[in-house]
Amino acid sequence: MSSLHVCVVAFEGVSLFHLSVPAMVLGAADAGANGPRYEVTYCAARPGKVRSDQGLTIEVPEGLSPMERADIVIVPAWGDSEMAAPAELAHALRRAHARGALIVGLCLGAFVLGDAGLLDGREATTHWVAREVFARRFPRSHFRPDVLYVADGNVITSAGTVAAIDCCLHLLRQHHGADAANRIARLLVTPPHRQGGQAQYIEQPVPQLPSESRLPDVLAWARAHLDEALSLDALAEVAHMSRRTFTRRFREATGTTFIKWLNAERVARAQQLLETTDMPIECIASQVGFGTTLSLRQQFAAQLGTTPSDYRRTFCQAVRRKPSREQPARG
Repeated sequence: MSSLHVCVVAFEGVSLFHLSVPAMVLGAADAGANGPRYEVTYCAARPGKVRSDQGLTIEVPEGLSPMERADIVIVPAWGDSEMAAPAELAHALRRAHARGALIVGLCLGAFVLGDAGLLDGREATTHWVAREVFARRFPRSHFRPDVLYVADGNVITSAGTVAAIDCCLHLLRQHHGADAANRIARLLVTPPHRQGGQAQYIEQPVPQLPSESRLPDVLAWARAHLDEALSLDALAEVAHMSRRTFTRRFREATGTTFIKWLNAERVARAQQLLETTDMPIECIASQVGFGTTLSLRQQFAAQLGTTPSDYRRTFCQAVRRKPSREQPARG
């Protein structure tokens, strides 16, 4: 069975969480018949012992040579946003990028990609706390400070800690589809795949007590009724709240508006149907609640930059592709 080779970069002070996320998400994938397996390895500018941000010492046996054969290179959060990455690491990233490897910067790892010149002219994001430093240090990037993650060509950057999981689930979905990504999300007890354009900063993401909010059940109900004419008033009624109260609490819990959330959920469901069924696009548009193919196409263009037909075609080609060491996968 074909494999995708993933190289995760380690360095002094590396985030132990981010170092683990790629293996937790990608390494747990069961490819089955729908895509390649992931082989996750680690590298460092200097092989040997590396001390993590949590004080644990990790043995990294290889230098940067694994990057030369990697299909995907992942850089965890960098320790100091004001300190430039080592020249040898930046050079190795440029070489990997030039031959077609997918380069991923998790959280402040985006700064390392910026130091390598890989963000010039590209859309990029990072943790919201470092937005001012990022904008100052990399003025040639098209900075998007509020999103969870953003892909631009064969470069992906993500926001803060948990967004690293969203980003890796996005990679998994690219090669294995929605069902595989959602299955791994359930195993990790994390929400299903979130589109990268969702807001990264939410004022009150989790109520202090489950009993204080009916929103999780209401959102689950809405996902099960996407084919219906859902409205803000309808969900407020299900939640037994006034429209004003529901609107405020919805924003506090999701970080977005009701209509943006609903359109994102409908697109995500449409993606799943395009990946896993031969259902005509007209039927999919109706089943996910858009009603017309025009509305479905407009939302796909706005959220994913493609059409439903092209998405289905591209996904089918991706899962049938058989990457090898001689021809790395192109993200």
